[in-house]
Amino acid sequence: MPTYAYACTACEHRFDAVQSFSDDALTICPECGGSLRKQYGSIGVTFNGAGFYRTDSRGNAPAAKTDQASSKSASSSSAAPAASKSSA
Repeated sequence: MPTYAYACTACEHRFDAVQSFSDDALTICPECGGSLRKQYGSIGVTFNGAGFYRTDSRGNAPAAKTDQASSKSASSSSAAPAASKSSA
């Protein structure tokens, strides 16, 4: 279960609470009865490895484009008449 950080807006009391995702957020300070607000901080998560970057997730898409381009150039070159050699 995740741990959430709370701070009181009246007395500045700060504490952490372990809550489920489905639990409602705390609203009353246990010290003075004032209103609470959630504190958001940085998280310790890093993403490493293949698939994280945009270029890594594309698979063989660029290779498919080059295959189509080479087949188009091959078909256009085969459709052109061959140059004839004239003997003088």
